Amino acid sequence: MKQIDLVIVGGGPAGMSAAIAAYESGIRNLLILERDSSLGGILQQCIHNGFGLHRFGEELTGPEYAWRYEKKVKELNIPYLLNTMVLDISPDKVVTATNGEDGIFTIQAKAVILAMGCRERSKGALNIAGTRPAGIYSAGTAQKYVNLKGYMPGKNVVILGSGDIGLIMARRMTLEGAKVHAVCELMPYSGGLARNIEQCLNDFGIPLRLSHTVVEIHGKERLTGVTIAKVDECRRPIPETREYIPCDTLLLSVGLIPENELSKTASVTLDRITNGALVDQDRQTEVEGIYACGNVLHVHDLVDFVSEEAEIAGKNAAAYIKGETEEKTSVALSTDGKIRYTVPQRITKKKEVAVFFRVADVYRNVKILVKDGDRVVYSKKKIKVAPGEMECVTLRPEHFEGVDGLRFELEVQEA
Repeated sequence: MKQIDLVIVGGGPAGMSAAIAAYESGIRNLLILERDSSLGGILQQCIHNGFGLHRFGEELTGPEYAWRYEKKVKELNIPYLLNTMVLDISPDKVVTATNGEDGIFTIQAKAVILAMGCRERSKGALNIAGTRPAGIYSAGTAQKYVNLKGYMPGKNVVILGSGDIGLIMARRMTLEGAKVHAVCELMPYSGGLARNIEQCLNDFGIPLRLSHTVVEIHGKERLTGVTIAKVDECRRPIPETREYIPCDTLLLSVGLIPENELSKTASVTLDRITNGALVDQDRQTEVEGIYACGNVLHVHDLVDFVSEEAEIAGKNAAAYIKGETEEKTSVALSTDGKIRYTVPQRITKKKEVAVFFRVADVYRNVKILVKDGDRVVYSKKKIKVAPGEMECVTLRPEHFEGVDGLRFELEVQEA
Protein backbone atom coordinates (compact mmCIF):
# COMPACT_ATOMS: atom_id res chain seq x y z
CA MET A 1 0.00 0.00 0.00
CA LYS A 2 1.30 3.44 -0.96
CA GLN A 3 1.76 5.98 1.85
CA ILE A 4 0.81 9.53 0.76
CA ASP A 5 0.23 12.52 3.04
CA LEU A 6 -2.58 14.12 1.04
CA VAL A 7 -4.85 12.64 -1.65
CA ILE A 8 -7.09 14.98 -3.64
CA VAL A 9 -10.00 13.23 -5.37
CA GLY A 10 -10.81 15.24 -8.50
CA GLY A 11 -8.63 17.33 -10.80
CA GLY A 12 -11.06 20.11 -11.65
CA PRO A 13 -10.72 23.73 -10.49
CA ALA A 14 -11.39 22.75 -6.84
CA GLY A 15 -8.93 19.84 -6.81
CA MET A 16 -6.13 21.79 -8.49
CA SER A 17 -6.60 24.87 -6.31
CA ALA A 18 -6.63 22.73 -3.13
CA ALA A 19 -3.47 20.89 -4.25
CA ILE A 20 -1.63 24.15 -4.98
CA ALA A 21 -2.65 25.64 -1.61
CA ALA A 22 -1.51 22.50 0.24
CA TYR A 23 1.80 22.45 -1.65
CA GLU A 24 2.43 26.11 -0.86
CA SER A 25 1.66 25.31 2.80
CA GLY A 26 4.53 22.83 2.87
CA ILE A 27 2.98 19.48 1.85
CA ARG A 28 5.14 17.82 -0.80
CA ASN A 29 3.91 14.20 -0.63
CA LEU A 30 0.52 14.65 -2.31
CA LEU A 31 -1.40 13.23 -5.28
CA ILE A 32 -4.36 14.31 -7.44
CA LEU A 33 -6.59 11.49 -8.77
CA GLU A 34 -8.69 12.46 -11.83
CA ARG A 35 -11.02 10.11 -13.72
CA ASP A 36 -11.02 12.12 -16.97
CA SER A 37 -8.26 12.16 -19.57
CA SER A 38 -7.17 15.72 -18.64
CA LEU A 39 -7.18 18.11 -15.71
CA GLY A 40 -9.72 20.92 -15.65
CA GLY A 41 -12.98 19.12 -14.97
CA ILE A 42 -16.17 20.62 -16.40
CA LEU A 43 -14.34 23.84 -17.39
CA GLN A 44 -12.93 22.12 -20.49
CA GLN A 45 -16.37 22.23 -22.14
CA CYS A 46 -17.29 25.73 -20.88
CA ILE A 47 -15.86 27.70 -23.81
CA HIS A 48 -17.84 30.87 -23.01
CA ASN A 49 -16.20 33.74 -21.16
CA GLY A 50 -17.04 35.22 -17.76
CA PHE A 51 -14.64 33.19 -15.63
CA GLY A 52 -11.87 34.69 -13.51
CA LEU A 53 -13.19 38.21 -12.87
CA HIS A 54 -12.78 37.81 -9.11
CA ARG A 55 -9.57 35.76 -9.11
CA PHE A 56 -7.63 37.33 -11.98
CA GLY A 57 -9.45 40.61 -12.67
CA GLU A 58 -10.10 39.65 -16.30
CA GLU A 59 -12.63 37.65 -18.31
CA LEU A 60 -11.41 34.19 -19.26
CA THR A 61 -13.05 31.21 -20.93
CA GLY A 62 -13.40 27.98 -18.96
CA PRO A 63 -10.37 26.26 -20.58
CA GLU A 64 -8.27 29.41 -20.06
CA TYR A 65 -9.20 29.54 -16.38
CA ALA A 66 -8.42 25.82 -15.96
CA TRP A 67 -5.09 26.27 -17.75
CA ARG A 68 -3.96 28.90 -15.22
CA TYR A 69 -4.23 26.27 -12.49
CA GLU A 70 -3.01 23.35 -14.59
CA LYS A 71 0.11 25.33 -15.52
CA LYS A 72 0.74 26.03 -11.82
CA VAL A 73 0.29 22.34 -10.92
CA LYS A 74 2.89 21.42 -13.55
CA GLU A 75 5.28 24.19 -12.50
CA LEU A 76 5.21 22.90 -8.91
CA ASN A 77 5.57 19.29 -10.12
CA ILE A 78 2.48 18.24 -8.17
CA PRO A 79 1.90 14.58 -9.13
CA TYR A 80 -1.43 13.57 -10.66
CA LEU A 81 -2.93 10.45 -12.21
CA LEU A 82 -5.41 10.78 -15.10
CA ASN A 83 -7.97 8.18 -16.24
CA THR A 84 -8.01 7.02 -12.63
CA MET A 85 -11.30 6.15 -10.95
CA VAL A 86 -11.50 6.21 -7.16
CA LEU A 87 -13.67 3.27 -6.08
CA ASP A 88 -13.73 3.65 -2.32
CA ILE A 89 -12.57 5.83 0.56
CA SER A 90 -12.64 4.31 4.04
CA PRO A 91 -13.20 6.35 7.23
CA ASP A 92 -9.52 5.73 8.15
CA LYS A 93 -8.51 7.37 4.85
CA VAL A 94 -7.57 4.32 2.77
CA VAL A 95 -8.25 5.26 -0.87
CA THR A 96 -8.93 2.46 -3.38
CA ALA A 97 -8.57 3.43 -7.05
CA THR A 98 -8.08 1.85 -10.46
CA ASN A 99 -6.63 2.75 -13.84
CA GLY A 100 -5.43 0.99 -17.00
CA GLU A 101 -1.74 0.97 -16.03
CA ASP A 102 -1.76 0.10 -12.33
CA GLY A 103 -4.96 -1.91 -12.08
CA ILE A 104 -6.59 -1.65 -8.65
CA PHE A 105 -4.38 -0.06 -6.00
CA THR A 106 -4.73 1.35 -2.49
CA ILE A 107 -3.26 4.44 -0.82
CA GLN A 108 -3.07 5.15 2.90
CA ALA A 109 -3.47 8.92 3.24
CA LYS A 110 -3.04 11.17 6.26
CA ALA A 111 -5.72 13.51 4.86
CA VAL A 112 -8.15 13.41 1.92
CA ILE A 113 -9.75 16.33 0.06
CA LEU A 114 -13.00 15.55 -1.75
CA ALA A 115 -13.31 17.64 -4.93
CA MET A 116 -15.50 15.46 -7.18
CA GLY A 117 -17.81 18.21 -8.43
CA CYS A 118 -21.47 17.56 -9.19
CA ARG A 119 -23.69 15.79 -11.69
CA GLU A 120 -26.89 16.85 -13.45
CA ARG A 121 -30.33 15.72 -12.40
CA SER A 122 -31.69 13.50 -15.19
CA LYS A 123 -35.07 13.06 -16.88
CA GLY A 124 -35.77 9.97 -14.76
CA ALA A 125 -36.03 12.17 -11.65
CA LEU A 126 -38.76 14.36 -13.20
CA ASN A 127 -41.54 11.83 -13.96
CA ILE A 128 -42.65 13.59 -17.16
CA ALA A 129 -45.47 11.74 -18.94
CA GLY A 130 -45.03 10.48 -22.50
CA THR A 131 -42.69 8.36 -24.57
CA ARG A 132 -38.90 7.94 -24.40
CA PRO A 133 -37.68 9.14 -27.81
CA ALA A 134 -34.19 10.26 -28.86
CA GLY A 135 -33.53 13.99 -28.58
CA ILE A 136 -33.69 14.48 -24.79
CA TYR A 137 -30.39 15.56 -23.23
CA SER A 138 -29.17 17.18 -20.06
CA ALA A 139 -27.86 20.68 -20.83
CA GLY A 140 -24.31 19.67 -19.84
CA THR A 141 -24.34 16.68 -22.20
CA ALA A 142 -25.50 18.91 -25.06
CA GLN A 143 -22.74 21.38 -24.13
CA LYS A 144 -20.13 18.63 -24.40
CA TYR A 145 -21.47 17.47 -27.77
CA VAL A 146 -21.48 20.99 -29.23
CA ASN A 147 -18.29 22.43 -27.71
CA LEU A 148 -15.99 19.39 -27.59
CA LYS A 149 -17.33 16.94 -30.17
CA GLY A 150 -18.74 19.34 -32.77
CA TYR A 151 -22.14 17.61 -32.90
CA MET A 152 -25.46 19.50 -32.95
CA PRO A 153 -28.11 17.68 -30.88
CA GLY A 154 -30.96 19.24 -32.89
CA LYS A 155 -32.38 22.28 -34.64
CA ASN A 156 -35.62 23.10 -32.79
CA VAL A 157 -35.06 23.28 -29.07
CA VAL A 158 -37.04 23.67 -25.85
CA ILE A 159 -35.12 24.02 -22.57
CA LEU A 160 -36.63 22.97 -19.25
CA GLY A 161 -35.06 24.72 -16.28
CA SER A 162 -33.33 28.08 -16.08
CA GLY A 163 -30.11 27.12 -14.32
CA ASP A 164 -26.94 28.73 -15.61
CA ILE A 165 -26.03 25.80 -17.91
CA GLY A 166 -29.49 25.91 -19.48
CA LEU A 167 -29.28 29.67 -20.07
CA ILE A 168 -25.79 29.39 -21.56
CA MET A 169 -26.89 26.53 -23.84
CA ALA A 170 -29.88 28.59 -25.05
CA ARG A 171 -27.37 31.13 -26.36
CA ARG A 172 -24.95 28.48 -27.64
CA MET A 173 -27.60 26.59 -29.63
CA THR A 174 -28.86 29.88 -31.11
CA LEU A 175 -25.33 30.85 -32.19
CA GLU A 176 -24.97 27.43 -33.87
CA GLY A 177 -28.12 28.01 -35.93
CA ALA A 178 -30.79 26.27 -33.85
CA LYS A 179 -34.13 27.83 -32.92
CA VAL A 180 -34.73 27.91 -29.15
CA HIS A 181 -38.51 28.20 -28.79
CA ALA A 182 -38.63 28.72 -25.01
CA VAL A 183 -36.86 28.29 -21.69
CA CYS A 184 -39.46 26.96 -19.23
CA GLU A 185 -38.95 27.33 -15.48
CA LEU A 186 -41.16 25.63 -12.88
CA MET A 187 -40.49 28.31 -10.24
CA PRO A 188 -41.72 31.93 -10.45
CA TYR A 189 -38.07 33.08 -10.63
CA SER A 190 -34.99 32.01 -12.57
CA GLY A 191 -32.39 29.74 -11.00
CA GLY A 192 -29.54 31.39 -12.91
CA LEU A 193 -27.45 34.51 -12.54
CA ALA A 194 -29.06 37.80 -13.59
CA ARG A 195 -26.20 38.49 -16.04
CA ASN A 196 -26.88 35.16 -17.82
CA ILE A 197 -30.60 35.97 -18.21
CA GLU A 198 -29.63 39.28 -19.78
CA GLN A 199 -26.76 38.06 -21.99
CA CYS A 200 -28.12 34.64 -22.99
CA LEU A 201 -31.88 35.15 -23.28
CA ASN A 202 -32.80 38.84 -23.55
CA ASP A 203 -29.99 39.67 -26.00
CA PHE A 204 -31.19 36.89 -28.33
CA GLY A 205 -34.93 37.33 -27.91
CA ILE A 206 -35.41 33.90 -26.32
CA PRO A 207 -38.60 33.79 -24.19
CA LEU A 208 -38.31 32.79 -20.50
CA ARG A 209 -41.58 31.18 -19.38
CA LEU A 210 -41.63 31.35 -15.57
CA SER A 211 -44.07 29.11 -13.64
CA HIS A 212 -44.19 26.74 -16.64
CA THR A 213 -43.11 23.12 -16.98
CA VAL A 214 -43.11 20.29 -19.53
CA VAL A 215 -46.06 17.98 -18.82
CA GLU A 216 -45.83 15.60 -21.80
CA ILE A 217 -43.25 14.36 -24.29
CA HIS A 218 -44.28 13.40 -27.85
CA GLY A 219 -42.59 11.24 -30.46
CA LYS A 220 -41.73 7.58 -30.96
CA GLU A 221 -38.22 7.22 -32.42
CA ARG A 222 -37.33 10.93 -32.25
CA LEU A 223 -38.82 13.74 -30.20
CA THR A 224 -41.48 15.57 -32.22
CA GLY A 225 -42.71 18.04 -29.60
CA VAL A 226 -43.50 18.78 -25.98
CA THR A 227 -46.60 19.99 -24.19
CA ILE A 228 -45.95 22.70 -21.62
CA ALA A 229 -48.36 24.14 -19.06
CA LYS A 230 -48.47 26.93 -16.50
CA VAL A 231 -48.35 25.81 -12.86
CA ASP A 232 -50.21 27.16 -9.83
CA GLU A 233 -48.79 28.25 -6.45
CA CYS A 234 -48.43 24.58 -5.43
CA ARG A 235 -46.53 23.87 -8.68
CA ARG A 236 -49.34 21.73 -10.12
CA PRO A 237 -49.99 22.07 -13.90
CA ILE A 238 -53.13 24.01 -14.84
CA PRO A 239 -54.83 21.84 -17.54
CA GLU A 240 -56.43 24.72 -19.51
CA THR A 241 -53.02 26.34 -20.05
CA ARG A 242 -51.53 23.34 -21.91
CA GLU A 243 -49.62 24.36 -25.05
CA TYR A 244 -47.95 22.15 -27.66
CA ILE A 245 -44.53 23.21 -29.00
CA PRO A 246 -43.09 21.24 -31.95
CA CYS A 247 -39.37 20.53 -31.41
CA ASP A 248 -36.75 17.83 -32.02
CA THR A 249 -34.65 18.50 -28.89
CA LEU A 250 -35.42 18.95 -25.20
CA LEU A 251 -32.56 20.10 -22.96
CA LEU A 252 -32.88 19.63 -19.20
CA SER A 253 -31.30 22.13 -16.83
CA VAL A 254 -33.13 21.00 -13.71
CA GLY A 255 -30.51 21.12 -11.02
CA LEU A 256 -27.08 19.87 -10.02
CA ILE A 257 -26.41 17.22 -7.39
CA PRO A 258 -23.07 17.09 -5.55
CA GLU A 259 -21.29 13.82 -6.45
CA ASN A 260 -21.09 12.31 -2.98
CA GLU A 261 -21.17 8.53 -3.49
CA LEU A 262 -17.54 8.31 -2.34
CA SER A 263 -18.28 10.54 0.65
CA LYS A 264 -20.86 8.00 1.81
CA THR A 265 -18.31 5.15 1.68
CA ALA A 266 -16.09 7.28 3.96
CA SER A 267 -19.01 7.64 6.45
CA VAL A 268 -19.15 11.40 5.84
CA THR A 269 -22.40 12.95 7.15
CA LEU A 270 -24.33 14.80 4.42
CA ASP A 271 -26.56 17.88 4.67
CA ARG A 272 -30.08 17.08 3.44
CA ILE A 273 -30.43 20.57 1.88
CA THR A 274 -27.10 20.93 0.04
CA ASN A 275 -26.61 17.17 -0.58
CA GLY A 276 -22.98 17.89 0.33
CA ALA A 277 -20.99 17.20 3.48
CA LEU A 278 -21.52 18.89 6.83
CA VAL A 279 -18.34 20.92 7.35
CA ASP A 280 -16.70 23.44 9.65
CA GLN A 281 -14.98 26.70 8.61
CA ASP A 282 -11.86 24.72 7.55
CA ARG A 283 -14.08 22.63 5.20
CA GLN A 284 -13.32 19.57 7.34
CA THR A 285 -16.17 17.04 7.38
CA GLU A 286 -17.32 15.22 10.50
CA VAL A 287 -14.73 12.53 9.68
CA GLU A 288 -11.42 13.87 10.97
CA GLY A 289 -8.86 14.46 8.22
CA ILE A 290 -11.38 14.36 5.34
CA TYR A 291 -12.14 17.74 3.73
CA ALA A 292 -14.60 18.79 1.01
CA CYS A 293 -14.63 21.78 -1.33
CA GLY A 294 -16.16 23.07 -4.54
CA ASN A 295 -19.38 21.76 -6.06
CA VAL A 296 -19.16 18.44 -4.20
CA LEU A 297 -19.83 20.49 -1.05
CA HIS A 298 -22.52 22.84 -2.40
CA VAL A 299 -23.29 24.18 -5.87
CA HIS A 300 -21.50 27.46 -6.58
CA ASP A 301 -22.43 30.30 -8.96
CA LEU A 302 -18.88 31.16 -9.97
CA VAL A 303 -15.74 29.07 -10.35
CA ASP A 304 -13.78 31.90 -8.68
CA PHE A 305 -15.56 31.04 -5.42
CA VAL A 306 -14.82 27.34 -5.95
CA SER A 307 -11.10 28.12 -6.13
CA GLU A 308 -11.33 30.33 -3.03
CA GLU A 309 -13.04 27.61 -1.04
CA ALA A 310 -10.61 24.94 -2.26
CA GLU A 311 -7.70 27.04 -1.00
CA ILE A 312 -9.29 27.02 2.47
CA ALA A 313 -9.53 23.21 2.34
CA GLY A 314 -5.97 22.83 1.01
CA LYS A 315 -4.37 25.09 3.64
CA ASN A 316 -6.24 23.50 6.51
CA ALA A 317 -5.59 19.93 5.32
CA ALA A 318 -1.88 20.88 5.31
CA ALA A 319 -2.17 22.27 8.84
CA TYR A 320 -3.91 19.05 9.96
CA ILE A 321 -1.13 16.88 8.47
CA LYS A 322 1.52 19.01 10.18
CA GLY A 323 -0.32 18.80 13.50
CA GLU A 324 -0.90 22.55 13.86
CA THR A 325 -3.64 23.53 16.30
CA GLU A 326 -5.74 26.62 17.02
CA GLU A 327 -8.03 27.71 19.84
CA LYS A 328 -11.23 25.63 19.68
CA THR A 329 -14.91 26.46 20.04
CA SER A 330 -18.18 24.77 19.03
CA VAL A 331 -20.93 26.86 17.43
CA ALA A 332 -23.76 25.23 15.44
CA LEU A 333 -25.30 27.32 12.65
CA SER A 334 -29.02 27.04 11.82
CA THR A 335 -31.43 28.86 9.49
CA ASP A 336 -35.03 30.09 9.49
CA GLY A 337 -36.32 28.54 6.22
CA LYS A 338 -36.15 31.77 4.20
CA ILE A 339 -32.40 31.12 4.29
CA ARG A 340 -32.14 27.52 3.10
CA TYR A 341 -28.68 26.54 4.37
CA THR A 342 -25.29 27.81 5.43
CA VAL A 343 -21.78 26.61 4.58
CA PRO A 344 -20.06 25.96 6.91
CA GLN A 345 -22.71 24.39 9.14
CA ARG A 346 -20.60 24.76 12.30
CA ILE A 347 -17.72 26.86 13.63
CA THR A 348 -14.98 25.02 15.53
CA LYS A 349 -12.19 27.62 15.76
CA LYS A 350 -12.01 31.12 17.21
CA LYS A 351 -11.12 32.94 14.00
CA GLU A 352 -12.84 35.04 11.34
CA VAL A 353 -15.14 32.95 9.15
CA ALA A 354 -17.01 33.68 5.91
CA VAL A 355 -20.45 32.02 5.95
CA PHE A 356 -22.10 31.36 2.57
CA PHE A 357 -25.84 30.81 2.17
CA ARG A 358 -28.73 30.76 -0.29
CA VAL A 359 -32.28 32.03 0.14
CA ALA A 360 -35.48 30.13 -0.68
CA ASP A 361 -37.23 32.82 -2.78
CA VAL A 362 -36.75 36.27 -4.27
CA TYR A 363 -36.96 38.87 -1.49
CA ARG A 364 -36.58 42.67 -1.63
CA ASN A 365 -35.50 45.16 1.02
CA VAL A 366 -34.27 42.57 3.47
CA LYS A 367 -32.14 42.52 6.57
CA ILE A 368 -29.87 39.52 7.13
CA LEU A 369 -29.77 38.81 10.86
CA VAL A 370 -27.47 36.52 12.82
CA LYS A 371 -28.93 35.82 16.26
CA ASP A 372 -27.93 34.20 19.53
CA GLY A 373 -31.44 33.47 20.80
CA ASP A 374 -33.17 36.88 20.66
CA ARG A 375 -29.91 38.84 20.67
CA VAL A 376 -28.77 40.12 17.26
CA VAL A 377 -24.99 39.72 16.92
CA TYR A 378 -24.77 40.75 13.24
CA SER A 379 -27.03 42.45 10.70
CA LYS A 380 -26.69 43.46 7.07
CA LYS A 381 -29.17 45.20 4.71
CA LYS A 382 -29.70 44.08 1.10
CA ILE A 383 -31.92 45.57 -1.61
CA LYS A 384 -32.60 42.16 -3.17
CA VAL A 385 -31.69 38.51 -2.60
CA ALA A 386 -32.50 35.60 -4.95
CA PRO A 387 -31.94 31.81 -4.96
CA GLY A 388 -29.70 32.05 -8.03
CA GLU A 389 -27.15 34.27 -6.24
CA MET A 390 -25.10 33.01 -3.30
CA GLU A 391 -24.80 35.40 -0.35
CA CYS A 392 -21.99 35.75 2.18
CA VAL A 393 -21.49 37.30 5.61
CA THR A 394 -18.21 37.43 7.55
CA LEU A 395 -18.34 36.72 11.28
CA ARG A 396 -15.54 37.69 13.66
CA PRO A 397 -14.72 35.80 16.89
CA GLU A 398 -16.50 38.43 19.00
CA HIS A 399 -19.76 37.58 17.19
CA PHE A 400 -19.74 34.04 18.57
CA GLU A 401 -17.74 34.39 21.79
CA GLY A 402 -19.30 32.14 24.45
CA VAL A 403 -22.14 31.09 22.13
CA ASP A 404 -23.35 27.49 21.48
CA GLY A 405 -25.39 28.25 18.39
CA LEU A 406 -26.25 31.02 15.91
CA ARG A 407 -29.38 31.33 13.81
CA PHE A 408 -29.43 33.00 10.38
CA GLU A 409 -32.71 34.81 9.70
CA LEU A 410 -34.10 37.00 6.94
CA GLU A 411 -36.25 39.97 7.91
CA VAL A 412 -38.31 40.83 4.84
CA GLN A 413 -39.98 44.16 4.10
CA GLU A 414 -41.24 43.10 0.64
CA ALA A 415 -41.38 39.64 -1.00
